[in-house]
Amino acid sequence: MKNISFRADVLPLKDMLFRLALRITLNSAEAEDVVQETMIRVWNRREQWSEIESIEAFTTTICRNLALDRQKRMSNLQLSLNAQEHDTPDFSTRANPEQQAVANDRVSLVKRLMDELPEKQRTCMQLRDIEGKAYKEIAEVMGISEQQVKVSIFRARQTIRQRFIETEKYGL
Repeated sequence: MKNISFRADVLPLKDMLFRLALRITLNSAEAEDVVQETMIRVWNRREQWSEIESIEAFTTTICRNLALDRQKRMSNLQLSLNAQEHDTPDFSTRANPEQQAVANDRVSLVKRLMDELPEKQRTCMQLRDIEGKAYKEIAEVMGISEQQVKVSIFRARQTIRQRFIETEKYGL
């Protein structure tokens, strides 16, 4: 296996881990805690790094599991995803403020609809559509087959599409 460096191989994953944890916990403070705990756990298992095939999959799995544990503890709280600067698209090239407002509303609606998805679908969609991971990597991280990943993503997209059309047609 390859020689793994915490600074070069693990630390650059922190932004991706934060976005994943944020999608699961729906709380930026909790997501930060999850990422910090993930980094600590990865560091504490540094003796096993030589046996690990993919440090990214290993780290992502730990992050996902920690985020799910935190979400279960907070299950009775209904928190919405905080607007993050890096998640907000740049509409500055558009001259029409009305178009900007409509586009912002649609992005917010899609985020809200993603938050309402079941955890498995939401995580698969986050890893595939937001993080750009391959089906095989997602399957490794989530401990499911590639086919289950594809089905979850398909169902998530269908649900969001259907609810988006309903909302756009009838309003909030």
